[in-house]
Amino acid sequence: MDMQGALCFFLAALILGPGCAVAGDLVFKTGPKQVHLLELFTSEGCGSCPPAEERLSTLKGNAGLWKDVIPVCFHVDYWDYLGWPDRFASPAYTVRQQNYAREWGGDSVYTPEFVLDGREFRTGEIPAASGSGGNLTVELNSAREMTIRYESATPDPKAAWEAHIAPLGLGLETEVRGGENGGRRLRHDFVAFSLVSLPLHAGTNSATVTLAAPKEGEKAIAVWITHAGQSSPVQAAGAWE
Repeated sequence: MDMQGALCFFLAALILGPGCAVAGDLVFKTGPKQVHLLELFTSEGCGSCPPAEERLSTLKGNAGLWKDVIPVCFHVDYWDYLGWPDRFASPAYTVRQQNYAREWGGDSVYTPEFVLDGREFRTGEIPAASGSGGNLTVELNSAREMTIRYESATPDPKAAWEAHIAPLGLGLETEVRGGENGGRRLRHDFVAFSLVSLPLHAGTNSATVTLAAPKEGEKAIAVWITHAGQSSPVQAAGAWE
């Protein structure tokens, strides 16, 4: 690379920041500290959910977004019976919440419910990244091919890992015409459009997957790592698309 090319590369990197590559590819990574995964289980049919979603939305302007915390909003479907089918809801998200409840020894679920790093989270400030989470690197190219690489903080050749990917929608609005929020205009951020889980290859702790075309309103993406078959994350990363 000549001097002019090196200067252009440096300026592009300075403008775009460390999470982006010059050729249109998205690259984001963590440091060794564990970044927190904050999940919100919610529904457009739940009258007490809008304040919780508003709280989650404040993270858009938080300096810790993507650095300390990765927010993901899962819309469950068990409020649909009230007459308003939540267009973002998925039975898979309901099952995810039910799995958490079983792990905690509970027999019921509720909304709104925050879950921080696999544990019920009711009050308090979201902590800064801390502890040892290992290094997670995510690359997404223009063909929507994503490569995930994870380096555990405590390497174990026998450990099995899974990656979980959630494209996120922001600035989404719905005119609700039924259920407990009937007549209200709701705004949503960090909405999970889907959830893709896949194992990391033993030895390399990496995997590659092609994502579906982005939906309208998709503006960010979240990725987290768990031990195979477990729900609690050991590391998480996210970025604006």
